[in-house]
Amino acid sequence: MARNGLPRHRFALVRMPVPKLNPSQFDEYLFGTWKPTVSGFYERFHIERIENYKAHLKLPVLPHRRSVYFFIFVTKGLAVRSKGLTRYEVGPGMLFCLAADQITSLEAISDDVEGFYCHFRPELFHHAHLPVNLEQEFPFFSLTADQPLICVPQSDRLCALLDILLAERLRNDPARIRLVALYLTALLTELNHLNQSLPATSPTAAAALTQRYKRLLSERIYEKNTVSELAAILGISANHLNKCVKSTTGKSAHELLEDIRILEAKVLLKQTRLPVADIAFKIGGFDPSDFARFFKTKTGLSPKSYRNLPE
Repeated sequence: MARNGLPRHRFALVRMPVPKLNPSQFDEYLFGTWKPTVSGFYERFHIERIENYKAHLKLPVLPHRRSVYFFIFVTKGLAVRSKGLTRYEVGPGMLFCLAADQITSLEAISDDVEGFYCHFRPELFHHAHLPVNLEQEFPFFSLTADQPLICVPQSDRLCALLDILLAERLRNDPARIRLVALYLTALLTELNHLNQSLPATSPTAAAALTQRYKRLLSERIYEKNTVSELAAILGISANHLNKCVKSTTGKSAHELLEDIRILEAKVLLKQTRLPVADIAFKIGGFDPSDFARFFKTKTGLSPKSYRNLPE
């Protein structure tokens, strides 16, 4: 490995299809042998009270990708979640949203946590009476959304809609799936109005650039190997990028690049059976021994030991 921690050899890397857990697979990842009570349309839509799940969670839930959009709404207590490299504390009156395909983890929840969990597929909305483009109409679900948290100062209307959706899930009537889509659209539209009415906060130029860099890392991790290349895409010098990232995060631009490589490697190790040598190549053209040293330096575990961690 070169001095800067990057691979000695450069390769033209092609982005592979990302591994994603469907809801049934995620149940095993989250709960182990315990199985939640679900409806006949579980793969398309599900909602449940968080407090009905918390005793069965296997925490921490390691970084992973899902095939569904999801949100949690906390009415009491605290949940600590992540989106990519950013950690969020979700407290009372806060809603955390995440689109499919994004890396997330659940680090912790408080003993008194209460609220709602909901997941759904975009296909739920695909019929003639309800053409919904989630990421265009609801920006908080965009892959490039900088802020997945929405504060809900007055939650009565939101909780009423969540209770309706929960009642529909318990009814378990496939003939009413269009009603589920309509109620869910109403809820997301309420959130959209709420999100747009909240006072806008303007990040500093350095913070905004750092967020753009984080998004670029997630999008290009299989394609670009150096901070200089990524800085060029952003139209700035590597030195300026590094100063902005350092002032915002306390880490260098290269350290964030290494962090996202580790995050991708963790997902590939746990959600695929790809050989470690293939993973080493895909995340930056490492040879296997360099990758093993890099991974152990960052995590304290060898790639094989991490893969064998209980889920």
